[in-house]
Amino acid sequence: MRRAALVLAATLLVAASDARTLVNPILPSGADPWIVEANGTFYFMATRGDRLAIRTTRNLARLADAPEQVVWRAPASGPNSASIWAPELHRIDGRWFLYYTASDRAADDDAHRGVWVLENRSPDPLKGEWIDRGRVNSARPGIDGTTFTVHGRRYFAYSPYVGPDSVIAIARMANPWTLAGREAIIARPDQLWERQGGRQILEGPAFLKGPDGGLHIAYSGSACWSDDYAVGLLSAAPGADPMRPESWRKTPRPVLAKSPATAIWAPGHNGFFIARGRTWIVYHANNAEKLGCGNRRAPHVQEVTWTRDGEPVFARPAAGPAPAP
Repeated sequence: MRRAALVLAATLLVAASDARTLVNPILPSGADPWIVEANGTFYFMATRGDRLAIRTTRNLARLADAPEQVVWRAPASGPNSASIWAPELHRIDGRWFLYYTASDRAADDDAHRGVWVLENRSPDPLKGEWIDRGRVNSARPGIDGTTFTVHGRRYFAYSPYVGPDSVIAIARMANPWTLAGREAIIARPDQLWERQGGRQILEGPAFLKGPDGGLHIAYSGSACWSDDYAVGLLSAAPGADPMRPESWRKTPRPVLAKSPATAIWAPGHNGFFIARGRTWIVYHANNAEKLGCGNRRAPHVQEVTWTRDGEPVFARPAAGPAPAP
């Protein structure tokens, strides 16, 4: 009996430890990852190319055990029939909204890329009907749309093409699928680290509000096929107008960059989520050099901490186990 009790206790200890530990990467593949938590459930999405699919779990350490459920498939033709990238699931005013990048199968190029929106009024995004709200009326073709609120107003940020550059632009929203008024370009690829791989690129904006009310937008710089693809940071003071480019200051170096010593190359296209009162970042990375933009890009999760001045602190990216309450 005593031996059986010891074995049972050891088994429960291992199970408890496993439940409290994330092992990065959390999936073997999943570019452009996105996680949102609602009522104790984590919803995970990633680029799938021809469809939008969601995994759900109450234990993020066991995301790989959660089946992927397709909620939308690209039509055979039309302006949103190809290159279904970078999905983001948002809960807005009691409804679910899905933002995704798409282009036309007949002209799958930068000039035909845009951000599209689906709406679902069901409490569960895996149920109910997804209503097509069409393409966001952005001023330019672009990718990687996201939305957030500041001072009670909703905003949209994305990565439009401006000449040879991809930049970060922002606009106010009249509703979750319609922009209102002008767009403001708040960042351009003007740093050397943002020009690696033969392209001048800023993409994948992700909003993060600081504990002091400060505004932060993390973004990815350089071409995704470069090992030097990395995450940069824009910050604005509490109370600042996000539509004013001068409100934003750019960190001169990446806040998340390759780390060969910890088996991380080309980390990027991140999102943020809150769980257990803590801030977390999810991003994709390769586990070896020169893997480019393929399906070896895998999602990683790590905690973001804060300085006394309200600045986010990003730990060195790494693969392997990481404690996660």
